Amino acid sequence: MEPHEDGTDSGDSTQQPGSPVLEALLENERNRQSLGQRLHAAGERVDTDRLGDVVRHGPVLEALRQEPLDRGEIEERLDVSRATSHRFTRWLDEQGFVEKVDGRFQLTGRGEAVADEVLRFEANVRTVDRMAPLLDSICEDHQEFVVEPFVDATVTVAEPDDPYRPVERFVSLVEGTDTFRGFNTTHMAPLVPGAFHQRVFDRTDTEIIYLPHIVEKLFETYPTQATEAVESGHLTLRTRDELPYGLAIFDERVGIGGYDESTGVMEVFADTDSPIAREWAERVYASVRADSEPLADDRIDSIR
Repeated sequence: MEPHEDGTDSGDSTQQPGSPVLEALLENERNRQSLGQRLHAAGERVDTDRLGDVVRHGPVLEALRQEPLDRGEIEERLDVSRATSHRFTRWLDEQGFVEKVDGRFQLTGRGEAVADEVLRFEANVRTVDRMAPLLDSICEDHQEFVVEPFVDATVTVAEPDDPYRPVERFVSLVEGTDTFRGFNTTHMAPLVPGAFHQRVFDRTDTEIIYLPHIVEKLFETYPTQATEAVESGHLTLRTRDELPYGLAIFDERVGIGGYDESTGVMEVFADTDSPIAREWAERVYASVRADSEPLADDRIDSIR
């Protein structure tokens, strides 16, 4: 059973609704594949030239979204000529996006909505650009990934002269958290003695969902430490036959990891403290966890 695009489990009818913002984002994700067909069926697609004009007027729309301005203030705010400010305001007026009140141009309701959408479009394009390494890494599964909450994410990419930058970023966040939950297609960090496994085995309250063979490798590498951590309840391990990518939930941040399929090395890690990103991550994790299996005692004995 695979999670839906919004991270809800297809067999779970008790999934609680998220915040209105998250629900709107997830609804957009659910609709995006059919959106072009719906627009075509409506019979009126927006001319691409007009779409370009809207985007080109983004800066003045954003400025007027903050407060009404007269032409002189528009020229100063945007560092444009008088002729350009006249051209901007004339076009906005023709579109019904502004009205003049007491010598200042202010957005109409329609103008405010368009300004918000232009800003959202710019933010999402910027986010996609910044997170391109991650999206390329998880491209087969990114229908489950919602871009918007990660607009301000810290994106750490492996470099030829520093291939372990993403792992180091991930481990630094583990070192600063008291609780950790996540799932991953491979080991969260290289199976060598280090800060991550020390925290997992000794100090951090941890629950991880792994592929079955990854759990076997963990016990093979750390037979005593892993067994003691699991038996004490300090470390909880669960297994699932398929996992989409790497998800990490810390005390204060959430992160997504992308891996090289051939080497299993983390190529990119994106993390954020956005409340909407956390809400999305909690929802996805709960869905994946519901379709995973706890590691039974006899299973631990068999793989030690």
